[in-house]
Amino acid sequence: MARYPVLIILSAFLAALAGVFLGRMLFTPEPPIETRFHAVLHSELKLDAAQAARIEALEREFAAQRSRYEQEMLTDNRGLATAILAEKGYGPAVATAVDRSHHAMGALQKATLQHLFAMRAVLKPDQARRFDDAMVQALTAPQR
Repeated sequence: MARYPVLIILSAFLAALAGVFLGRMLFTPEPPIETRFHAVLHSELKLDAAQAARIEALEREFAAQRSRYEQEMLTDNRGLATAILAEKGYGPAVATAVDRSHHAMGALQKATLQHLFAMRAVLKPDQARRFDDAMVQALTAPQR
């Protein structure tokens, strides 16, 4: 008799594990397009050692630059929050804070594109074509 409760518990546990596994298989979202783009660059383009080293250096340089812009955007968002609290509506201080945050966002976007083209310059023509395809795909993918 004591064997049946153990079998029931074990069966329930195995069914739960199977459900979790099946759920992860069916409902795991696709990775962000940026992750896919990064995979193309580092896995599918078959970079030689010199290319990989140059791109790694470019990525380190850009990471520092991106970090500065992200910090600037955080500071701008705090300024926007302060302006919203002070004006309680869309007034001149809020408008100025929005413009300031857009400047940092635009500067980051320009720096990102410069970084991408610097990496593209390291590639051979066939690699550059695949890189271009991946970049266009990243820019035109539907937002989630």
